[in-house]
Amino acid sequence: MNSAQPQNKMGVMPIDKLVISMSAPMMVSMLIQALYNVVDSIFVARITDLNDFPLRAVSMAFPAQSLMIAVSVGTGVGVNALLSRRLGAKDFKGANQVATTGVFLAFCSYLVFALLGIFLVKPFFEVQVADVADAVEKVAIIEYGWQYLSICMIASFGIFFQIIFERLLQSTGKTLLTMCTQGIGAIVNIIFDPIFIFVFDLGVAGAALATVLGQIVAMILAIIFNLKLNKEVKVNFRSLFKADGKTILAIYGIALPSIIMQSIGSVMVFTLNKILGSLDGQAITVFGIYFKLQSFVFMPVMGLNNGLVPIVAYNYGAENRKRIIQTVKCASLYALVIMTVGMAIIQIFPKPILSLFNPPEAIEQMSILALRIISTHFVLAAISIVLSSTFQALGKAVFSMLVSIARQLVVLLPAAFLLSLTGNVNNVWWAFPIAEVMSLAMCLIFFVYIYKKMISKIPSNS
Repeated sequence: MNSAQPQNKMGVMPIDKLVISMSAPMMVSMLIQALYNVVDSIFVARITDLNDFPLRAVSMAFPAQSLMIAVSVGTGVGVNALLSRRLGAKDFKGANQVATTGVFLAFCSYLVFALLGIFLVKPFFEVQVADVADAVEKVAIIEYGWQYLSICMIASFGIFFQIIFERLLQSTGKTLLTMCTQGIGAIVNIIFDPIFIFVFDLGVAGAALATVLGQIVAMILAIIFNLKLNKEVKVNFRSLFKADGKTILAIYGIALPSIIMQSIGSVMVFTLNKILGSLDGQAITVFGIYFKLQSFVFMPVMGLNNGLVPIVAYNYGAENRKRIIQTVKCASLYALVIMTVGMAIIQIFPKPILSLFNPPEAIEQMSILALRIISTHFVLAAISIVLSSTFQALGKAVFSMLVSIARQLVVLLPAAFLLSLTGNVNNVWWAFPIAEVMSLAMCLIFFVYIYKKMISKIPSNS
């Protein structure tokens, strides 16, 4: 053991300041990401003023993109939590092994999705438009979708390596550097969106190229920052393909529930698109707009949780009960404030917000009602998200997975289907607040269980 290693701020800094220092850079960078996600859709919506086909195709691509992000982020959660735990226990050799294995897993994940991007994109869109009666509409959506999604998946190495190297920085408290990588990547995307879409006249393919270019730039920066500035963790590139089986199992022991949990979101969006499409194809565009806009509210909370996970994991490894509890309380308060402000803005100003997308009147009216109904669950979601991240940090990500399965598959989709039987597409939006009530109840029950079985048994050493 090397006693000369510097003391990690996650074990000594006051919790209020620590949560802010760990989370604020991530919150800012994720807000920037939310911005360029919205900018993508704003430009795509202006490719043609005759219909919503380009924007609808990009909305239909979301489940596949979400699955890709689920694997990359979920693997990153496993690497982050395990790495932070080993650093907290002063196992520096084990921490380096986790980092090297994480990079190897990112490479393997990219290969899988690149192959899917080559062979399965068109069938993916064909299934989604199977109920569309208009042949011209159907062909147009499939073509727009293929142009956009195939590029995003085949060139997805940027997002996979970006995320894994950012998680290495986060696990050692260097969240300011991850803000730089994500922020610069987002700015590159925003700059090249209009250039590729309109100047080079590449349409939705231009939006995809701008997206992957931003990811590649962020990846390069994340790698450089790790090599030059991350002294606590080292990736052994020479032994990259000599992966340790036990370390892989340990990473996926934490990551797999997270991957499944986030992948469920892909299933939910795909199925809900089918439900909405059976009533009104334009409702899919409305749902897509909602997902873009809600990221402005949820992304900062996700950034908050990216800071929470290594803090809780580190102090669990260091056996500091007081700091774990303080972190959960502090993060919950911040999440409640963010979600309450976000809900208020959406309730009061839906029309000015929607004007960014220049929607036809029918889509605008449907969107206003949808946003106001769905946003009522934001405050409940704040606590659920913080507690789910706490489960992951403590190695109990299976609880987060169970909550996600119950919320999205057991409650939300069946509720959406039953509400669709009324024949009024606007009733379907109520499935979101209904599902969130159940989600919060489960999270509270699981947290009480974890507190009794794990947290309360940690010695109070502070």
